[in-house]
Amino acid sequence: MPYTASKPPLSESSEQLRARIPGWGADLDRVHRPSVPREQFDPSVTGAHWEVPDQQPEQWPRERSVEHQRLTPVFGTVAPPRGASGALRRLAYARYSEARAAHWLLLLAADRVDAKEHVLRSLLTRRPDNPVTETGVLSELSGHGLRSRLGRRRADVGHHLLDPLVVGTPWVVSGLLTGWLGYRVVRSVRSVRSVRSVRSARS
Repeated sequence: MPYTASKPPLSESSEQLRARIPGWGADLDRVHRPSVPREQFDPSVTGAHWEVPDQQPEQWPRERSVEHQRLTPVFGTVAPPRGASGALRRLAYARYSEARAAHWLLLLAADRVDAKEHVLRSLLTRRPDNPVTETGVLSELSGHGLRSRLGRRRADVGHHLLDPLVVGTPWVVSGLLTGWLGYRVVRSVRSVRSVRSVRSARS
């Protein structure tokens, strides 16, 4: 039974494990354990009054790894998955084990998509993100950006050309998308007005 207050029993005996796994139980002898002087096992000092902790209720279906039978008794709720990034995270947990690279690659992709979603979402607010002041690009002029990069044998020299693309591309794409949407809206409004004017002229 997982998440109990007491230590779960071993599925195999110490002798079976030692015969099957070379080196298993090397620290069972207290003489070989440097933590023995401070090691104290007293379940009463934890203050736990349960055999299994109460399960925290789910406000929405929480993602969990396929190798786990249940959620942990307590879990975080501060950042619920939403949008395309949330769909990627649910797919990573529902289909792939944590031992698969696809699981972690999908989670990495979800983080990137989540960052882009926040950029697009900020454009719909009254105070959108300011890429000039919030990315620190002004410090390149005031903090000797060029001099700090030349002749210093820095390990991140290869990123100097990539960083503007990584940081600036989402803003450029967001600006182009916003301009295209605005153009489509203006065009549709004009076409509706022209149709109405033609109909009023005929009547």
